[in-house]
Parts: sequence; structure tokens; C-alpha cells
Amino acid sequence: MSDIKALEDIVVQTRRDILRMVHKVNSGHPGGSLGCTEFFVSLYHEIMELKEGFDMDGAGEDLFFLSNGHISPVFYSVLARKGYFPVEELNTFRLIDSRLQGHPTTHEGLPGVRVASGSLGQGMSVAIGAALAKKLNGDGHLVYSLHGDGELQEGQNWEAIMYAAGNKVDNLISTIDRNGQQIDGPTAEVLPLGNLNEKFTAFGWDVLEIQDGNNLEEVIDGLQEAKKRTGKGKPVCIIMNTIMGHGVDFMMHTHAWHGKAPNDDQLETALAQNPETLGDY
Repeated sequence: MSDIKALEDIVVQTRRDILRMVHKVNSGHPGGSLGCTEFFVSLYHEIMELKEGFDMDGAGEDLFFLSNGHISPVFYSVLARKGYFPVEELNTFRLIDSRLQGHPTTHEGLPGVRVASGSLGQGMSVAIGAALAKKLNGDGHLVYSLHGDGELQEGQNWEAIMYAAGNKVDNLISTIDRNGQQIDGPTAEVLPLGNLNEKFTAFGWDVLEIQDGNNLEEVIDGLQEAKKRTGKGKPVCIIMNTIMGHGVDFMMHTHAWHGKAPNDDQLETALAQNPETLGDY
């Protein structure tokens, strides 16, 4: 494992990036982004096998697909801090003609983004297609995807989940961000999801759970365990329990910050809880 302190510094700086991006344009989705920060930092700085540079084909390296594209702030921050594009470009988030649109898109040619996302429910299908392509091309690398729990209320997911198991897409690791919140309220009140572990198991997936998705070491351990389970005839699902808005006390445990930007005073308070580590852009 890499230096855990160094990774934790990236986590804190990523949270600062998220907060500053959405505040600048008074628009965006900080809650889910903050809750998935440990996941993204773990994935890009510890888990995935990546090549230097970027090409759309992604041959000879692991791939990641973000299905719940509204949490683009955390995605952009981690891509920039990983070197895919200049960190200073985070200043252009959600501005006209920016490559950093509210939901990731491809026609701007932003390195690191291989599919437009944000129309919830479609990412699983895309990830399965990419995983099958790797199998057909004899590429032994893995495909990772991330999905919101509320997103699983979309029926297309379950067709894709059934397909992946039926076709033994065992080079796929799909993580569900189980924060229990969506834009209109708690998922248990909007449309209860039931026991996701049992559902994925019944659909033929190999399932494991990360109890605390905001604990960096636990996330890394969970992703490493998931990698060990690939290549054995089943797609792998991680149920990752997170707290929406994690790292900012007044944003936690509520759907209120799903798609709401902090004002000036709130930004100052939030940044004070996440002291600068790597330098703001």
C-alpha cells in the first residue's frame, strides 16, 4: 500500500477542490462527491493499473466508468490531481465552453472521460460492454464502475446486472455508493431498495461489502479483495456504505446537499474543517 498519510492528504485536498468548484458557480453536487472521495482517491492512486497519457480505447489498462455523473466534481478533482489535465482547469467547472461540464461529456475531449454520464441507470450497461470488449481483445485488465444507490431504482440496471452474470463478465467490479440519500429525500422513503447484497447475490454476482466507505484503508482493502475475486466466472459487486457530505459536518447525513452549493460563509466553515494539504488551484 502507498503511504496512507499521502493518500489522506489527497483526500482532504480533493474535498477542498469539490467545495471550491461548486461554490464558485453556485451550482453542482457536493454531497455525493464528498461521500465518494476516499473511493476515487483509492481507485486512481492505489488500485487501478493505468498507462501514461490517455487514449479513448484504453487498451492495456484498467478502465473506470462513472454512472452517477452528477458527482463530477470529485471525478474532475481526482483526474486533475492524477495529472490527466492541469489542476488550474478546475477553475472552469460548469462555465460556458469549459471541458468540465456539470455532467462528464466526451465531445470536449477531456482526458480521463470515456463516456458521457448523468442519465442515471446507463453506466452499468456501458461498463459491461467495455468489459466484454476487453475479453474479446484478449486484454486481461479490469473494468470498474460506480453507481449511486438511488440510481438502482432505474430498471435498466437490473437487465444489465442479469446480463453480466449470465454472460460471466468476471472482469467487472461495480461499486454501489450506499449513502441512503437521493435528491428528493432518503432512498428508503422515495423507493426502498431492500437488501442490495441479497439482490445482487440472487442475480448471480459475487458480492462484498465495505462497511465504512469513508475509511481510506478499508476502501483500499475492499477494492483489493474485489480484484482477487475477478476471473472466477462472476461479476463482482461492492456495496460501499458512505455518508453523503462526509468531511463537512453540516452537510452530512442529509439529502439537502445533494445538489446545493455552499454560500461564502458556509464555504469558509467547510474549508476550515479540511485544511489545505497540496495547494489550491
